[in-house]
Amino acid sequence: MEILLRDFSFILVFSVLAIILAIIVFVIPLFLAPRTKGEKIESIYECGVDPLGSAWIRYSVPFYLYALMFVAFDVDVLYLFPIAVGYLKGEGGKEFLLLLVFLGLLVLPLAYAWRKGVFEWRYGGR
Repeated sequence: MEILLRDFSFILVFSVLAIILAIIVFVIPLFLAPRTKGEKIESIYECGVDPLGSAWIRYSVPFYLYALMFVAFDVDVLYLFPIAVGYLKGEGGKEFLLLLVFLGLLVLPLAYAWRKGVFEWRYGGR
């Protein structure tokens, strides 16, 4: 039991320090942050330039679909790097087949979105 406590004491100390530091990060600004409210505190931050018009503009649905497709494929491409490393270390046949299956699964949503017209940008204008 003593060996077990000694082994896990490092984890306990690390966890306690992490909790204390997290609390400090939230408590220090309560004492140091300014409490004044100016006229620009409620305005939208635009790199020091006064904003023109409303910040609440409406985007069309294809913009969101296009952005979701980008995020999905961006994340999926990240999985290609470990597969490529595993392919270099492996035998070749099985890994190549798995790579083809993975790329095939990536192409299916792309083909579906293409067929639905997500990538055809129709701007109505104002």
